[in-house]
This record gives sequence, structure tokens and C-alpha cells, in this order.
Amino acid sequence: MTSAPGRRSSTFTRLLRHGFTDPSAAERLLDSAGLALVRNDPVLLDALGATADPDLALRGLVRLLEAQDGPTARQELLDTLIAAKPLRDRLLGVLGASEALADHLARHPSDWQALVTYEPRDLHRGIEEFERGLAEATDPVSLRVAYRRCLLSIAARDVCGTIEVAQTAAELADLATATLRAALALAGAAAPEDAGLCRLAVIALGKCGGHELNYVSDVDVVFVGEAVDGADEDKALRAATRLAAHMMRICSETTVEGSIWPVDANLRPEGRNGPLVRTLASHLAYYQRWAKTWEFQALLKARPVAGDLALGEEYVAALQPLVWGAAERENFVADVQKMRRRVVENIPAAEIDRQLKLGPGGLRDVEFAVQLLQLVHGRSDASLRSGTTLDALKALAAGGYVGRADAAQLDDAYRFLRSMEHRIQLHRLRRTHLVPDDEADLRRLGRSLDLRTDPVATLTREWKRHASVVRRLHEKLFYRPLLDAVAALAPGEARLSAEAARERLIALGYADPAAALRHLEALASGVTRKAAIQRTLLPVLLGWFADSADPDAGLLTFRKVSDALGKTPWYLRLLRDEGAAAENLARVLSAGRLAPDLLMRAPEAVALLGDGGGGLQPRPRAHLEQEMLAAVRRADNAVQGVTAARGVRRRELFRTSAADIVGSYGTESQPAEADQGALVDLVGGAVSDLTAATLAGTLRAVVREGWGDTLPTRFAIIGMGRFGGHELGYGSDADVLFVHEPRDGVDEREAAEAANKVVAEMRRLLQIPSADPPLLIDADLRPEGKSGPLVRTLKSYEAYYRRWSLVWERHALLRAEHVAGDEDLGRRFIEMVDPLRYPAAGIDEEAAREIRRLKARMESERLPRGADPKLHAKLGPGGLSDVEWTVQLLQLRHGAREPGLRTTRTRQALAAARAAGLISEDDASTLDEAWVLATRVRNAVMLVRGRAGDTFPTVPRELGAVGRYLGYGPGHAGDMLDAYRRTARRARSVVEELFYGGL
Repeated sequence: MTSAPGRRSSTFTRLLRHGFTDPSAAERLLDSAGLALVRNDPVLLDALGATADPDLALRGLVRLLEAQDGPTARQELLDTLIAAKPLRDRLLGVLGASEALADHLARHPSDWQALVTYEPRDLHRGIEEFERGLAEATDPVSLRVAYRRCLLSIAARDVCGTIEVAQTAAELADLATATLRAALALAGAAAPEDAGLCRLAVIALGKCGGHELNYVSDVDVVFVGEAVDGADEDKALRAATRLAAHMMRICSETTVEGSIWPVDANLRPEGRNGPLVRTLASHLAYYQRWAKTWEFQALLKARPVAGDLALGEEYVAALQPLVWGAAERENFVADVQKMRRRVVENIPAAEIDRQLKLGPGGLRDVEFAVQLLQLVHGRSDASLRSGTTLDALKALAAGGYVGRADAAQLDDAYRFLRSMEHRIQLHRLRRTHLVPDDEADLRRLGRSLDLRTDPVATLTREWKRHASVVRRLHEKLFYRPLLDAVAALAPGEARLSAEAARERLIALGYADPAAALRHLEALASGVTRKAAIQRTLLPVLLGWFADSADPDAGLLTFRKVSDALGKTPWYLRLLRDEGAAAENLARVLSAGRLAPDLLMRAPEAVALLGDGGGGLQPRPRAHLEQEMLAAVRRADNAVQGVTAARGVRRRELFRTSAADIVGSYGTESQPAEADQGALVDLVGGAVSDLTAATLAGTLRAVVREGWGDTLPTRFAIIGMGRFGGHELGYGSDADVLFVHEPRDGVDEREAAEAANKVVAEMRRLLQIPSADPPLLIDADLRPEGKSGPLVRTLKSYEAYYRRWSLVWERHALLRAEHVAGDEDLGRRFIEMVDPLRYPAAGIDEEAAREIRRLKARMESERLPRGADPKLHAKLGPGGLSDVEWTVQLLQLRHGAREPGLRTTRTRQALAAARAAGLISEDDASTLDEAWVLATRVRNAVMLVRGRAGDTFPTVPRELGAVGRYLGYGPGHAGDMLDAYRRTARRARSVVEELFYGGL
């Protein structure tokens, strides 16, 4: 297939026209021996061009042909492919959408024949058909092969449009059901004695239970076991546990044919800490006495799928009354809402904009909203009791609980998002819910959804449109789901008439005046004294809310706080009688997500906003530590003690964030703080002191519960990184080292075990999910990094640092400072590392070069893909890393001779370097300004978004909120970005000279 030099062949042009992105490679493949006889057949080219990825489909077809057992088999495949359109569409459709199934076909080249049949029963397969497809499996490997063969048939009909997304999800759930039954049968055959002792039922939860499974998903289950007549119950339960565990391994373990999917039993009573198999009576006792709200929400989708189905039905019947009575529990709605918020908060910042399932406007928003309404209204309306999201949504609309138009929009959006999720997972059969960022992947994804004209742009637009619909309707259904009646304003009493309020809201810049008016009506209607005070406050508060980037959020949160505290005698009196309190509250509620979130977890903290502003002064570390230690002493156990300490931490984080916001915004009586560095120091010092106090309290709680008053070993915590430098931000982890020293007469092994238990328990307790933000402890700066022991003795640290320490470890020790635990041990650790971090002769040029190499590598590896380096506050030019490494290189070189440089704090070290003449006044000022600004940007992002981030937000309203925090008025976000670039650029030029040029 040759063409004149400089001219493209007609085949090349045809391939381009048919959607191939690499026509040259496609030409070569079509010229291969396997396709020689059909390469000019227009039927084949048209069929390839109709797939999601013609290049991928062609490569898969060539591999499949090459894998055939001889020329006869190869010719049979080609003849069938050309002659039979159903097979052609199915086979090429799969090859163009799934690299993983193409791999399966290459390993099992005869499995393509599973796609040849085209009978009515093929259109909608059920459990019986899949059980027949798995019937010949005799071991885990053959079960995987049979499973993939069945999966192939589902995927083929899915990509060809023979079945729509809900049917696909239902078939995947049916295939999972058949697979669990086959796996349990294999487990029973391997241990017939165990199978004879017990009745074991497998109950599916989650998407499998709801008949809406993904291509690749954990299959959530719980197990119910009973003894057969005459058998001992304990022996029967042990036998059932062995069978259940074996069944899980059969499905989950990786073999030469890969794995099927993980079977996850963590939704069982007590989670991972509970027994794998319980009797029905034990399940019932747990749910009646101990279960949390989310556990009843999980049971909405419970369905017997394998084992003793009669026992499974008994389980579901016994628990149904508890599930549908869950809405009567105290704080039910708040618990469900909190669970959803916690899911969003735990999404890594780098993923949230690509999260199809968990992010705002994602699948979970639809599912949570539907489930909440089901639990609320399903108590009295049995038609709502479906485990399938779309069926439940349809029933909610039919019953009038959701508007029909809203339900139709949600249904459409949910189907689109699930289709995206299916096709993303189908490609490599990997469990992921992230929308790809590679253009080729996006193109294939768009084409697989029949978006053929500019598939990338169209896909992105449609995805964002559907996500926006979901987010808007989720808020409408989830946060305001017909649960609160809205009272009308009493005639002649309201300070604001409905029309006047609407006009004022529009003039003040509220994006949704109708919603805002509803909040006003709820707050101010009626004849109570509470409503009268609100009517006095609201006209002023509306103006303060409007002086922010998000007045709608400010008003909404004010309503929430008022609802939470409206019955307390002091709340409205505080706002009425202390003008500073009302204005401070308005500023805090409308500045972003972090402070309101902290406040809503303990609304009584609003009292801190009064007292003329004095209540916002951060408390000294000694006072914080004293309060936390006292709380620990009063607690009955370590969990209660640390819970109390975390409650104090949450309250103090609110105090600090509120002080930061009020200082940045200013009030009518007090202008904004002119010294930006002072605000940075306030936050860094307060959060660092608070973290140190929290660790001290947690350490005391753990030691007290495990060992009483005295641990067998002295134990100290050394702050590192920003923690040691008193520069923590709102979302920072606590970088630490742990050091211990056995007490006299204590065996070293006993001491080490005790120290390690302390560390493990501290980390666990500080991360237990609760209303309080977790405190993550990061010990990766320890000797040998993640590979080294978590805890060492002082002698071990000394020996390691003397013999093995690397440049980066000496560099990291510049920030080391004792923060908690044994003071004498901490002091001796610092004395031991001082000669390392402040070497008498400084560091040589080779060490300086190594530091520069480390910095360059860190920036190249850690800078997020697609991020604008010039706007990255941490790793970008002129950002935190540039300034800090420059200052730290000065400390390593001159710290032994200049006492002022022996500090863990960046700004203090920079000032000392300037005073010692090591850096000019102008250069020091430039670096200080850049460091302060970059720190302020990171603090602002956390305050506005409620999640840590190193770059400016892309959402206009969030960007405007960051600008307002940094002192820029509405419409000046561009000026803010330009100013940041200028400041960073000036700092980078200083860094180029001092850090890279020599110092």
C-alpha cells in the first residue's frame, strides 16, 4: 500500500475520516497478514470507525487474530466478522472501548464466540443465565475466566446500546450474585465438613444490593450464620466464618487471571473489629442498641444473594422495621447531612474537580438525597422502599415528594454520570471514579457516549452541565427536602415587606434573592420575641453579608446558626447588645467554608465573637495544654479524653480563623490589619501551639489508659517542618519525630514496644471520624524516611545521625523543636542535633549542590500536573519553597557563627540574616513579602474552600473570596493575580542570585 512521495494515500485519508488518530500505524496493521484479505472491505472500516477508539479496536482485532489457533480459526473469525453485523458491532465495540477485555480475548482467543449468539434471552441476561455461564468453573482461576467471558457479553451489549445504563448496572449486579454463589460453592466443596455444620447467608449491600453495580467495584456484603439442627452454635459460627473468608479470598485474590473484585464486609456491625459472621439474633441486638444512623442508611439496599436465601430473607425482614424507623432517631437529618459533608471533605484537593462519584454534583449527591427522602417518607409509604436509586427517584416523584421536573432532570443527569463512570472503568477494568485528564482518554470516553462532534469539548460541557444540575437539585432536595415549613411574615409586623426585601437583596448583590428571602421569612416571621430581635438585626446583617464574595452563603449559614441557638437565652442578646459580635459573625459566616463549618459543629462558639474582640485573641499554649490535660483527667478512657481534646482544638481553630478573617476584613470600628505578616504570625503561632497542646493531651490520655501515671520509657515529640517552625496553616499535617529513652531498669524491648504502642494509639485517636477535624501525624522526616522505625531511642538517633545522616536529613533538622512529652529528653535531643544543623565549618559546596538538586527534584515531582507554576504558592517561582530553602541554606552555612540564625522560624531567621549582613535589606524585604503573601494565599484557600490548596481557586466566586481576604474589592481578582505574579517574580530573582548563585 504505497503512495507517491509527499502525498498521502487514499487509505490514510479514509482512516482519518473514520476517526483514527494514528492513520500511519493503522495502515501498517491493515497491511498485516491477518487482515490482508479484508483490509479494503468498507464494512470493516465503517465498523471500526463506529467504535469509541478505532485505533484501539484495530490493535485489539489484530492481537485476537494472531492469537487464533491456526489459519482455519483465523479465517472463521474473519468470515463471521464480515458476514454477521451483530458480532461485528459487539466485538469491535468491545475492542474499541476496553483494553482489558481485549487482553482477555488475546489470552482466551475462542471467547469471541460468546458474542456470536443473538437470541432474545441474550438481550437481558439474569442470574440464571450467568449461573450457567459460570457452571463449569472448578477453581478460582477458571472462575475468573468464566466471569470475564460473562462480563464480555454485558460490555458488548452495553457499548452497542442494546441495553441502557440501568440495565447494564442490573446485569452487573446479577453477574456478581452468580459469582458469589459460585465462589461460595467452591468454598463449600473445599470444606464439606464446614458446609454441613452451618447455614450461611450472604447479604449484598451497596450497589450490588441495589441492583446498580459498576464494572469494577467493591462488592459490599454482610454474613448471617446459624447452626444446623443439632450442631453446636460456636462451632457452626467458626465454620461459617471459614467459609465466608474463603469465599471472599476466591473473589478478591489475584491469580494468573487477575482478580474479580474485592468483597468488602466492613459494613458489618462493628466494622473490621466485629466478627465476620453473626447469628441473626446478634445482628438484631446490635442494630437495636448500637448502630449509627449511617448503618441504617447502608441497610436500605440489603438483599440476600447467596447461600441460605431463606435465612437471608429472615434477616431482611427482621431489620426492615429498624431501617424505616431510623428517621425517628434524634439528629437523624443532621447525621445524614454530616456524613455527606464528611465524604466531600475527605476528597483530596487535587481530585475534587475530577471526582465523578464523590465530588460536588457527583453520583453520591443524587444517592444521598434520594436515600434521605426515602428514609424520611418511607416510614409511611412502602412504595419508596427500593434499593435502586432510579426506581426510588421515580417513586418519590410519583408520590409527590419530589417535583416531577426535578426528578426528570436528576434521572437524566444520573444516567449520564453513571454512563461516564461505566465507560471509564471499562477501559482498563480498574476501580476509579476520576474523569481522565488525558485528551486521548477523554476523546475515547466522549465517542463511547456517542458524542462524535468534538468529543472532548462536548463531553466536558455535558459533564459540567449535568454536575451543575445535580449540585443545584441536590441542595434543594438534600438540605431543604420538605422537612421545614416556611412561615409567612405576619401582616403589619415585618420591618421588611416581601417586595422590599427582594429589592434590597437584588441591590446588595445576592445571587439568589428568592432563596435569600425564604431564609429571611424563616428567621423573621411570627410574633415571638426571637422573631422581633431578628427583624431588628437583619437589615444591618444583610449589608455586612453583602460586603463579601458570597452573601448568599453568609445568610444561609446565619440561618443555620440561628436555628441551632435560637432557643438559648444569650445568643440573640449577644448579637443585639454587642455590635461587634453581630458584625464579626457576619464577616466570619460569609468569608468561606472553613470557619462556618467549624462553627456549625459547635455553634456555641459564636460567643467568642463578642467581648469587644478580646474573645478572638489566641490563647497561650500553656493555657491550652492545661485545659486539654484537665479534660483528659476527667475522661473515663482515652477515647473520651482525646474526643474532648479534639473538641477544644476545633473551638480554638474557629477562634483563630475568626480572628484571621476579622483582622483581614476589618470592621466598621476597626480597620483591617495593615501588617499582613502579623496575621500570618498569628495563624502560624496559634495553630502550632494548638497542635502541640493537642498532642500533649493525646499523649497523656494514651499513657494514662495503657500504663497509668508512668510510661516505661521517657517519651518526647519533636516538631518538624512548619510545625517546628511555628508556621502551621489551617490544613497542615503535624510533621514530627518520636524519641524515647527507657527508664532505669526497663528492658529496651519493653520500652520500644510501649513507645510504638503510644504512637499507634495517638495516630488512631486523632483520626477517628467525628465532628471534629482530624489531626494527621506525619513522621516521614524521620531517619530513613518511611522505611525507618517510627520511634527511636535518643542513642539510636545519635548513632544514626553520626554515621548515616544525609544532607536532606540535616537540612530537615533545621526545623526541629521539642513540642510535647518529656522536656529533658526533648532538650537533649535538640542539643544532640544542633551540631548537625549548625555545623561549625558550615557546609561545603558539594552539600550545597546536593541541596539544590533536591529542591529541583522536589519541584519537578510534586508540582501538580497542569498547575500554573507561577501561581503555585508553595512550589512555584518565588513561592514558599524558594524563600525557605534560601533562608535554610544561609542557616546551614552560617548558623554556627551567627546565633540569631539558630531559630526554626523562617521570618526570624531572615531578619537575623539581614542583621548579620548576610543579605541586603532590600533582598530580605522582598523575600519576606513573598513568603508572607504565599502563606496568606494558602490560608485564604483553606478558609474559602474548606480544603487545603496551594493555588488560587478557579471558581470565580471562590477566587473573589480569596481576593476579599487579601484586601481586593469585587471585580479585582485579576489585579490580585497580577500582584502575586509581580511579588513572586521579584522574589525569584533574589533566590536565583542567593540560592543558585552562591550566597
